[in-house]
Formats: sequence, C-alpha cells, structure tokens
Amino acid sequence: MRFRSGGDIMTLLEPYNLPFAIALGALFAIGLLQIIGAGDFFEGAGDVEIDMDADVADGLEASGFLDGLFSVLGIGRVPFLIWLSSLLFVFAVTGVVGQAFISGATGSPLSAGLAALLAGGASLPLNGLAVRPIERLLPKDETTAVGLQSLVRRDGVIQTGTARAGSPARAKVKDAFGHPHFVMVEPHDADAELAEGETVLLVRREGELFFGVRYESPLLQP
Repeated sequence: MRFRSGGDIMTLLEPYNLPFAIALGALFAIGLLQIIGAGDFFEGAGDVEIDMDADVADGLEASGFLDGLFSVLGIGRVPFLIWLSSLLFVFAVTGVVGQAFISGATGSPLSAGLAALLAGGASLPLNGLAVRPIERLLPKDETTAVGLQSLVRRDGVIQTGTARAGSPARAKVKDAFGHPHFVMVEPHDADAELAEGETVLLVRREGELFFGVRYESPLLQP
C-alpha cells in the first residue's frame, strides 16, 4: 500500500505509520478469528463493556451527558465488534492519509506517537459518523446492538400473546441507551403466565431466551 506525496513514497510499514499498520493488523486478526469461529472472546468482552456502560448510563441518565457522548461516538448503535472494527479501519485510514498530507505540505511526516494521538482524536467522532449507515443496514428486531446480558434486570412489556413455560411470547425492552429490542420471554416461575400488555422484569436468560417475573412477584420482595 503506497502513497505518493511531494515525490516521496510513503509505505504503510514506515516507522511513522507503524500505529496504523498495527491497527490494520488487528482488524485483519479480528476478521480471521471470526472466520475460524474463535471470535466469541471478543463478543464476550463486548458484553462486559456494554454492561458496564449500561450501569453508568443508568446513573447519569438524568444529565443526558452520557447519551450525547455515546451518540457522538456511535457506541450502542451497532454490535461492539462491528464498532471496534470500524474504529480500527477509520483510525488507520485517517492516520495514513493524514501523514501523506502533512508530508506533502511540510516535507516530512509527524512522529508515530503524535500522529497516532491526532488520528485517534479525529477517528472517534469520524467513526461515530461511519457507523450510522451501518446501523441502518442492520435488522431492527435484532438484539445485537448491545450485549444480550445487558438486557437482564431491565423491564419489558409483553407485546404479543401470553408467555407460558415452554411457550415464550414476544416482548419489547429498552436498553440503557433507550434503544428498543424485541426478545422472546417465558415466565421465570413455570406455573405463572405473563399476559399481553403486562410489564415484566427480565431476571435471567438462556441463549436468546429471557425469563421474566411480574413486579408483584415474591422474588422481588426483600
């Protein structure tokens, strides 16, 4: 991968472009791990990070600061792994193109550290813009925009049917960022029923299936 500027040839493997070469290498590694089926580690890490973000979001929800920050950065709009891959790509392209421009304007590129710092600051909001069209392409009924585990301990409303043991019903639940998700819910108590229109608390999940209780359930008593 080469860029010409002011008669000089800039290669991606030059020392001043090393941070961006590393970013592209990490992007390639993520893609390779997904291909060979070893990407669950990254998804699990994403679940943990989003869960932490969700707890913080609950605490600062009144100020609206966190919502605004996440909106600018694009966090929560797409699955974490897609967000991270997009960030690595945007960081690498911003850095290499920026180095080529600066080298052409001044005759020499920036140091690797300074270039990485500037590209990192620019790539965060740029990545927020980049993930918006990706978000529009993703199915709206999927719960992959945040970790599934982050939806546990949140309330939802039964949308269609009556949830019984072995017969889940469709429910609508909002994550910490206010994004709606549609999940399948069964009652936590095998003898209970959750009727359409009832508000339930999601207390656990097994795979993509959630289990909920009514707010008056004895499980929620001290």
